[in-house]
Amino acid sequence: MVSTMEPVTHFLTGACIGRSGFNRRTAYATLAATLAAEAPDLDVLWGFAGPVAGLAHHRGITHTFLAAPFIALAATGAVWLIDRLLSRFRRKTIEPQPIRWLWVWFSAFVADLSHLLLDWTNNYGIRPFFPFNAHWYSGDLVFIAEPVIWVLLLAALIFPALLGLTDRELGARRTRFRGRGWAVFALAGMVILWCWRWAEHANGINLAASSGVTPTPIRRIALEPYPFNPWRWHALLETDTTWQTAEVDTRRGLVQSDPQIDAIFKQPPTPAIEAARRTRLGQVYLDWSQWPVVRDIGPKPVPGGLSPGIPPSRTWTTVQFSDLRFAYAYTHTSMSTGQPLDQILARAGLSASVYIVDGKEDAGQFMGGREQK
Repeated sequence: MVSTMEPVTHFLTGACIGRSGFNRRTAYATLAATLAAEAPDLDVLWGFAGPVAGLAHHRGITHTFLAAPFIALAATGAVWLIDRLLSRFRRKTIEPQPIRWLWVWFSAFVADLSHLLLDWTNNYGIRPFFPFNAHWYSGDLVFIAEPVIWVLLLAALIFPALLGLTDRELGARRTRFRGRGWAVFALAGMVILWCWRWAEHANGINLAASSGVTPTPIRRIALEPYPFNPWRWHALLETDTTWQTAEVDTRRGLVQSDPQIDAIFKQPPTPAIEAARRTRLGQVYLDWSQWPVVRDIGPKPVPGGLSPGIPPSRTWTTVQFSDLRFAYAYTHTSMSTGQPLDQILARAGLSASVYIVDGKEDAGQFMGGREQK
């Protein structure tokens, strides 16, 4: 699974926001917008405190409406420091564009909001009203890394520069604020792509709901996006007794799922599972996960980790936490991987494990190949 922090789209979006007209209002608008567009992801620094701490704070307070004006203020402060440094080297003969600091802040504020919007469009989601409302919201419209959006945004930044080179070769007068139309076009194109995918997402939900691929009635459905292809979706289906996945093709109206390999039965609660849920990892994971699958997989060491060092007279087991949203091969080109769902869950991205001894004691918490100390 790709990283849950994809900075390229945020940086490019911030640059396009700055060049969409803010840079005509004040100097440093594009710089401030570019910095602020990625600034909320500085919460990844919590990962130095351990993987569980990193998960607990990722897309947390920095990804909220409450924090947005303060993050914009911090980005403005960073720009002010850069300006102080550059002022020492600026030639007196060059008259710089005026700096209107309120417009610099406003550019950063809009760019910060763009970060929240972009993160909402993918299947990880955000909690924009935290700490007043801890509910996660996700649009499930585009994949975390969407190359189509990259092309739009890059084109908006590259083509004006190339046209500027052509003008200089021809001796044409230099345009001071080139690229506004390209930036607006790219941002509008991104919104149009979201709208298109929104319509396909709704169509896919209806197809999955009426497909009859589950042996018992469906309680809940979610549709996860693939990159590039707006017609292909990965469906998550929950019934009273099973978790099941399906592949949906909205262009052809197809839903494909084999209950023999694409479904697993829900495990009844065991003392080990209940003990794992009460651990710090369990609480953080279940607070974050929208489609949690918690399984007692027996005394299996965590990949890359050691077995708990306990006397042979005591028993231990591994309780695995997985999120069904991230248990699919997003690069697979066919409608089915042919792999059983339980095997896919075992190596799904953003999975975690807890060693439980004698059905009650925590003997180690692991996530992403790292142990929470």
